[in-house]
Parts: sequence; structure tokens; C-alpha cells
Amino acid sequence: MKKPDIRPFTRQFYRGNGGYFALAMVQTVLGTAAQLMISWLLQQIIDLITGANTNFTLRELALLAAGCLLLILIAYATAYFSQPKFIAKAVGQYKTYAFEQLSRKGISAFSSENSSLYISALSNDINTIENGYLNNLFLLIDNVAIFIGALALMFWYSPVLTLVSVGLTILPLAASILTGNLMAKAEKDVSDRNEDYTSTLRDSLMGFSVIKSFRAEVQICRIYMEKVRAVSGAKCLRRKMELIVEMLATAAGLVVQFGVFLVGAYLALTGSAISAGSVLVFVQLLNYVVNPIGTIPKCLAERKAAQVLIEKLAAALSENVREAKSSAPCTLEHTLMVHDLSFAYESEKPVLQDVDLRFDAGRSYAIVGASGSGKSTLLHLLMASRADYSGSILYDNTELRTIAPDSLYELVSVIQQNVFIFNASIRDNITMFSPFPDEAVEQAIALSGLSELLAQRGEDYLCGENGKNLSGGEKQRISIARSLLKQSKVLLVDEATAALDAETAHRVTQSILSLPELTRIVVTHDLDRTTLEQFDEIIVLKNGRITEQGTFDVLMNRREYFYSLFTVSQ
Repeated sequence: MKKPDIRPFTRQFYRGNGGYFALAMVQTVLGTAAQLMISWLLQQIIDLITGANTNFTLRELALLAAGCLLLILIAYATAYFSQPKFIAKAVGQYKTYAFEQLSRKGISAFSSENSSLYISALSNDINTIENGYLNNLFLLIDNVAIFIGALALMFWYSPVLTLVSVGLTILPLAASILTGNLMAKAEKDVSDRNEDYTSTLRDSLMGFSVIKSFRAEVQICRIYMEKVRAVSGAKCLRRKMELIVEMLATAAGLVVQFGVFLVGAYLALTGSAISAGSVLVFVQLLNYVVNPIGTIPKCLAERKAAQVLIEKLAAALSENVREAKSSAPCTLEHTLMVHDLSFAYESEKPVLQDVDLRFDAGRSYAIVGASGSGKSTLLHLLMASRADYSGSILYDNTELRTIAPDSLYELVSVIQQNVFIFNASIRDNITMFSPFPDEAVEQAIALSGLSELLAQRGEDYLCGENGKNLSGGEKQRISIARSLLKQSKVLLVDEATAALDAETAHRVTQSILSLPELTRIVVTHDLDRTTLEQFDEIIVLKNGRITEQGTFDVLMNRREYFYSLFTVSQ
């Protein structure tokens, strides 16, 4: 399987963030220079004390030491003002970009996707990316810089010992390569288990009333515990991998340290000309080689693990994104045509078969039929939920498959049985957080029947999580007001009154039917004579096929399938 392109995502770390990154690099250079200068100063001071050749006086070395201290303070000050801001902006831009890409998906993308993947990716996974990818970036650069600088200075003091050190570093590099893939796999497994856990937790909270009413607490707790164990097990394995990486890095560092000491001892015993200061500074510099050897493999492994999580999100965001070749008309001037439409979720189980329909602009249509007849599926296809249907759906002679999603959503609005209400004010839920003239908002409120609610509670009334402070009818009226304010020309209504009492359902339906200059296509289970008589046409579905079409009186006079449905419902 081809790996997804993560460059658009990683570019977000640096977009408009170059200044802070450059300052962080300056800090790295200053810090590395200061640490190497300390080692050199120690060698000069010791050689001065032991009477070895040196070109500096004690006073001069003291001034250089003060300068070195100042350099270290400047380095830390630079890091203070650059690294936290770089990481904060990088993470913010990454999350924003990911959410923007998520918003590009089709309107019903989540019907075939697990939203927990995105919840986990933008909460749990982002912490791993921040620590493993971004924080480790500076740690990696610092260690590489001090490693190279220390080796260069060591080579100046003793080329033989330096070559021994370089040769021995092959071991930790091999350990990094071998353990990096293990860490990446373990990190992805943690992400997958977190995704399952988040899904179970969300379902348990959203379905709490169902759980209680069916006395399923024990069963749900058992499922929840299984997910907790799976997450804990995955994290345990990841910690084991981290310890293996750390153990290999530490062992490799000790091999380098002992190897260099043994070779150094051999050179000293054979009479090589190395001063006491040179020996001690070599020991000091060796720490700058050994420490990175222990740190770099772990950084690389964690960075690779974080990269796998970025790839996982990039792959998910690349799915179910509709590409458009043209734009839909701004309004439905003439007709919405459905010709020879067939569709199946599973190839051997067709849901719609050979459907031919004509919806004229500005008229109202009711779609009725028994449960499972394909009513809601037809409505979803009109809203471009799927492109794998056969036949054609034409908005004023423009095939739906070629219509740009943004243009379609400008033209069409949907009111569903379960209206989502944000934990915001009534006005914000109507306007969807966009600015609108007060006159337009007031008109939408009046036409949707919300005037009484706002008179009682005010437009700043907080609706609560998913509208818990509102009744079902009030939430449906807010969804109608949204569509009116948006000035959509086509309104698709999918069982909007199914969960409402008879009186509220009647009032909501009357609000929809009384909307002016709007093409209304309403899927309904409510076969109320007074309501159905107001539709320009009733479309009857049976087993995915159109069996009848006509006004209420025409269909009743035929005494066929619709007559039977209506009679049984009374």
C-alpha cells in the first residue's frame, strides 16, 4: 500500500514559523559553542596549572570563562523566546489544517467512517506528535550538533582516539534502525486502541438512556473494561519498546566509553605525547559523544513513531473527498430529474431500482412507503452522499456527480430527524456562527415559528449540549430557520417529525409547507390526511421502486398500494 503524502501536514509546522525556528537554531549554535568552549577552557586551565605550554594567562582565561557563561545565558534566553512559541504555533496550525481537510469531506462521509479516528488523532495522537516529532526535533539537533562539534575537537586533540570513537558509534546507529520500526508499530497500535476506546466511550455516553432502560450496565462495563485493557496493553508494549531502545542506547554508549578509555590508556602506556589537560578534556568531550549516542536513537525512534501517526491521519483525510469538475447552478430554475436510478449498499441487495422522478422547482413533494422501502436512501443520494449509483441525478441538466460540493450545499439544505444543536445561543445555532443582518434573522425566526420561543427566553439563551435545553419541536424549528436564513432553494426533509408528538409534528410540517418559493421534498411516515392533501404530489415507494405518483385524492381514488398504507395507518 502506497504511503500517504504527509508533506502538506508537516509543512504546517513551519508555515509562517520560520522566525522562531531560526532563533531556535541560533540557540543551538550558541549552546554548542559554549559547551565546547568550556571543554577547551578546562584543558587550558589544567595545562596552565601543570606547567604545560599555553598561550593564555589566568586573567585571560577567567575573562574567557565569563564570556562563555554569558554565551550560555544568551542561548537559554533565545530558547525561552523561540522554542515554546514555535511548538505552540506548529501544533495549532497542524490541528487547524487537519480540521480544514476534514471539513472538505462529503456531507455523509461519517456514514462509512469512524469519527473516533479523528477524535483520537486530534487529541491523543497530537500529544505524541508534539513530543516525539517537534520537541525531539530540537533535542535531536542539539545532540547532533554537540556530537559533531565534540568529535571535531577530539580529532584536533587525538585523531586516533577520535577514529576509535567514530568506529564504535556504528553500534548505536544500528540499534536505532532496528528499534525504530518496532517503536513505530507500537505507537500505531496505541493509536488504534485509543480510537476503539474513544468510540466505546462516546457510544456509552450518547446511548446512556438506552443502556439504563435495557439494564445493560454490566454488559457495557464489560465492553468498556475490554477496551481499557486493550489500551493499557498497547501502552505497556510501547513502554517495553522504549526501554529496549534506551537499554540498547545505554549499552552502546558504554561500549564507546570503555573502548575509548582502553585505547587512551594504551596510547598513554606506549608513551604518546598527550598532556594532562588533553587527557581530561578528552574525557569531558567523550561525554558529549556518549550522551548523544544514548539520546539520538531514542529521538529517532520516537520521531518515526510520530510520523506514522501523521501518515495515519493523512490517509484517513484523503478518503471520501469529492472532486468536482463543474459548479452547480445558483438556483434550481426548472427541474430536479432522477432518471433510471439504481443503488445498493451491497451488490446483491438493491435498495433503489429503476427510479424515475421529476421534481419541479417551487413545488412540494411527499415521499412515503413502508420501512426499508428506500425513502431515506433516495434523499441521501439527492444530497450527494454517494456517487456509486447507476443512472443520473440532474439539477437543471447538471449531473450531480460533477457538481462541486460547496455549490450543492449552497443550493440544498437538509432537515433530519435528529437535528444537531451546538452548545451555543439560539441565535448562533440559527446563523451557524456567521454574521447576518438582523432583519434577515428576524424574518427566518418568524417564518419558522420561533418567535414565541425567543420572546420567552431571548436569542442569547444557551441551548446546552446537543440542545438538551430545548424540546424536539424547538430544535426542528431551529433547523428550519437555518435553511431559511441560508436561502437554500431546495429543502430535503428526512423524517423530521418522527420523534415528535402529533401536535408538534403537525405544526412543524405546516411551517415547512408554508415556506414560500422553495422546492420541498419531504420523506414522512406520518400519513395524516390534512397534511398530505397540501403536497403537490405524493411519491409512493415499495421495495425500492416507484409504485404510484399523484395527489392525495388521485391516489386514494385508485385504491391501490397507497390506499392500503393510508387505511392501515388510521
